[in-house]
Amino acid sequence: MATRRQAKKPAASTDELKHYYREMLLIRRFEEKAGQLYGMGLIGGFCHLYIGQEAVVVGLEACAEEGDKRITAYRDHGHMLACGMDPKGVMAELTGREGGFSRGKGGSMHMFSREKHFYGGHGIVGANVPIGAGLAFSDRYKGNDRVTFTYFGDGAANQGQVAETYNMAELWDLPVIFVIENNQYAMGTSVRRATKSPDFWERGAAYGIPGEAVDGMDVLAVKAAGEKAVAHARAGKGPYILEMMTYRYRGHSMSDPAKYRTREEVQKMREERDAIQQVRERLIEAGAAEDDLKAIDREIKEIVNEAADFARESPEPDAAELWTDVYTDVTPQTA
Repeated sequence: MATRRQAKKPAASTDELKHYYREMLLIRRFEEKAGQLYGMGLIGGFCHLYIGQEAVVVGLEACAEEGDKRITAYRDHGHMLACGMDPKGVMAELTGREGGFSRGKGGSMHMFSREKHFYGGHGIVGANVPIGAGLAFSDRYKGNDRVTFTYFGDGAANQGQVAETYNMAELWDLPVIFVIENNQYAMGTSVRRATKSPDFWERGAAYGIPGEAVDGMDVLAVKAAGEKAVAHARAGKGPYILEMMTYRYRGHSMSDPAKYRTREEVQKMREERDAIQQVRERLIEAGAAEDDLKAIDREIKEIVNEAADFARESPEPDAAELWTDVYTDVTPQTA
């Protein structure tokens, strides 16, 4: 299928830019705080931070409507915040507390919110992709115009179940937008070393699925591409692939020292391509006052600190939670 890569920069009002700035900054500061709590031992297990990739989910959430669904993999905190889930509940879940969205039983990789149509948080690489198509199938079956955003990474893009899902999605004209968050390194190997055909969006052509590569460090470019994909899916034309060319600043998880790339490479991305800084510069050029931006910074810092305090103060889950959300007979047997 034909594709168009983003060329001219889309325009946005000052109010829109401030909204994107606030939403991306919330994710950035939240993730930084999560990293601190992990270092203090308050978050256990795996913890995958979204720092650097904020423009992808914020830009696409700007295209979503009430009732649209989203599903992602284990790097999921940013997606939860972007769709409106309470930072307190997200942070409490990270720390395994009762006040978390999964009542402390899911941790970093397994959260869920029916209210916000957020269907996880999945720890198995690529497993969320067919589930995302299933969510879209439900809307196709019901005959509404909802769409499902199915996020996965460049590493998961090589999974066989992704190819199977592409085939089924196009065969049945499912309203699903496949969002490949290509942060260049999967777990820790450069995509250029791990993949023979690294232009992942092009793989949809084998099934008749249109797609394009997008500057995932530019929130306005993401939104523009997202609007096109959403219009395609809502019109009943089937799936669309968006390959977001983005970059994560931290390691794959908090336990990854990221020795497979240089500090200079990461610093260069921060200085030249940072998504939040780009929006800040656009706001300044548009005449936004520094004091207004500083006020947003203070507001976000307060929200994140409150979330961390809530997480610390929330109690551990009661032992009775072991017997909830279990869908088989687990009644303890007595001798």
